[in-house]
Amino acid sequence: QVQLVESGGGLVQAGGSLRLSCAASGRTFSSYAMGWFRQAPGKEREFVAAISWSGGNTYYADSVKGRFTISRDNAKNTVYLQMNSLKPEDTAVYYCAADQGGTIATMTYFYDYWGQGTQVTVSS
Repeated sequence: QVQLVESGGGLVQAGGSLRLSCAASGRTFSSYAMGWFRQAPGKEREFVAAISWSGGNTYYADSVKGRFTISRDNAKNTVYLQMNSLKPEDTAVYYCAADQGGTIATMTYFYDYWGQGTQVTVSS
């Protein structure tokens, strides 16, 4: 069982930056691939970024490529999402998720555990 707790969300102006963190419990964190997803009001949850168990591979949605960076620290059981050049359309609840498969996945059904989410609001 893995429990995930996101933090770091908030209100920021367009062009600003935020860093989200996702702290995981459990001894097997380092074997999980991790992903970030987001969900805006009235929209489906969408993939943002993912990182393999080792951190050696990453993948991004086209909408955030070049602006967001996913990373992980297995010693701290934490995954991060650095978000730069934020836009109003990035406003959403951001969720981290853990995939026991260990490799990168973009679809929600591959992920086994989810955090409760953290709100990110970007004002224009």
